[in-house]
Amino acid sequence: MTLARLAPILFVLLWSTGWISAKYGAHFADPLTFLVVRYGVAVVLFFILCRVSGVSWPKHRSGWLHAIVSGIFLHGLYLGMVWWAIGQGVPAALSGIIAGLQPLMTGVAAAALIGEDLSVTQRIGLFVGFVGIAIAVLPNVVVIDAETIPVYAVAINVLAMACVTAGTIYQKRYLKEGDLRAVATLQYVGALLITVPAAFLLEDMHVDWSFGFFATLAWSVLGISMGAIALLLYLIRKGDVSKAASLIYLVPPLAAVEAAIAFGEHLTIPMIVGTCVVVLGVYLTNRKPAVPPV
Repeated sequence: MTLARLAPILFVLLWSTGWISAKYGAHFADPLTFLVVRYGVAVVLFFILCRVSGVSWPKHRSGWLHAIVSGIFLHGLYLGMVWWAIGQGVPAALSGIIAGLQPLMTGVAAAALIGEDLSVTQRIGLFVGFVGIAIAVLPNVVVIDAETIPVYAVAINVLAMACVTAGTIYQKRYLKEGDLRAVATLQYVGALLITVPAAFLLEDMHVDWSFGFFATLAWSVLGISMGAIALLLYLIRKGDVSKAASLIYLVPPLAAVEAAIAFGEHLTIPMIVGTCVVVLGVYLTNRKPAVPPV
């Protein structure tokens, strides 16, 4: 199986574990503090990888700047806002629905800003995927007391989706060339520019340097910050950003399955049905159009 076919599957599997890692990581450090350590380690490891493999860095200052700016949006603002919002009381179920906005936002923005032409089938696929997310998690949201969910935290969670959409479009428009390993290194530098001051301002920066922390950190860095992100950058560069973004639809349902295995959380009938609908939506969005006979 070629990388082009395997990459979407591996990306979804790796990226979905971010929710599990975040839940484990909360036992050892505050969300932003954990991200600071995670990003710092990722920068060091990616830099070593670049030196060992003889990677060429961007030749112009604009290449460095574009990579750093995209990292600010994709990692610093997006993940920082999402996990800070969850720490403020936004339920994972509600956050899952909000995350479902991102592929829709990306599809619309890609058509308007970089001229991606979405077919009717792709537009239907994006909508069907969002419906699947809603089916999977909305029943859990309905039973939650709305007064216990801070409005400002929900707003931050929505803003995070706008940031990852902006970062994805920016990546596609301004980082069409250059080694992805160098790009990823600079992106995590950009992430630290946002996450470090935010952690100092909003948290006490305490870390429980235990085996559990290092185990969670190792997976977060190697499996997600390096593995999943490298695959995402590859998918964005090789295909339409709307197609790459549609894979995000698969993450919340898959994370629910992983949570059931890891933490004993219950899988509901709506989650199972919603997951099937999500798979259909992603298939429609990523299906190759039929080639007309010559």
